Amino acid sequence: MAIFNRMPMFVSGAAILAAGSPALAGEGQPSPWQITFQNAATPIMVQITSFHTFVTVIITVIALFVMGLLIYVMVYFNEKRHPQPSRTTHNTILEVAWTVIPVLILVAIAIPSFRLLFAQYDFPKADLTVTATGSQWYWTYEYPDHGITFASIIVQDADLKPGQPRLLTVDHELVVPVNKNVIVQVKANDVIHDWAVPSFGIKLDAVPGRLQRTWFRAERTGMFYGQCSELCGRNHAFMPIAIHVVSDEEFADWLAKQKSSASRDEAGKVATAEK
Repeated sequence: MAIFNRMPMFVSGAAILAAGSPALAGEGQPSPWQITFQNAATPIMVQITSFHTFVTVIITVIALFVMGLLIYVMVYFNEKRHPQPSRTTHNTILEVAWTVIPVLILVAIAIPSFRLLFAQYDFPKADLTVTATGSQWYWTYEYPDHGITFASIIVQDADLKPGQPRLLTVDHELVVPVNKNVIVQVKANDVIHDWAVPSFGIKLDAVPGRLQRTWFRAERTGMFYGQCSELCGRNHAFMPIAIHVVSDEEFADWLAKQKSSASRDEAGKVATAEK
């Protein structure tokens, strides 16, 4: 029975590791040896991280309980200790317990799970709407309310500047204001792509002929990266997503510059990305 006495220590250790995981996670991008989620930058990702920690603690408790029960049975109910096995076939209390307790555990998991699903699909009033279109192999972003459209293409290794992450840097980032509800309309031109940004808790398929929606509200400024998470072809690993979250003033300046600048001739870059 000693293992049952130590169980709170194991559970506390798992909870501490789960709570301390953001220190090991990346800020807007993966980190070397990372084994946890990236730091949450949106309310949805905060809920996802909290739900993951909650379920992890439950799983840990169940695993330790089952392991302790197995050890207890092997030690105290082996042939040496009990040459004559017990003839007990039914135990009403035990049968009720192993039926009711799992149901209660599932209910405890279901409540925050449904709450999270509701938050993900309960779209707030949009402060900004963006359309992300996946193509082989790059993304095109459109700001329909501002008349801005541009292609976002990976920067090759030879063109990277110091501090820019390999396979994640693009020539034109998606720029959005901080603390604003951004509705993202996701679609595809050719095959199924997937618009995924781990720090935002977003992963949504871009399906040809179908317009899907997701949303986020970034709570701090910075660069946040993602990648296409669908096997869309041989250059699947080379169509990253880069989102630059800025202040309201910086976003207004960016919009003004985009509207005042002449349209960019990106035909050459797009043609290269499509090869």
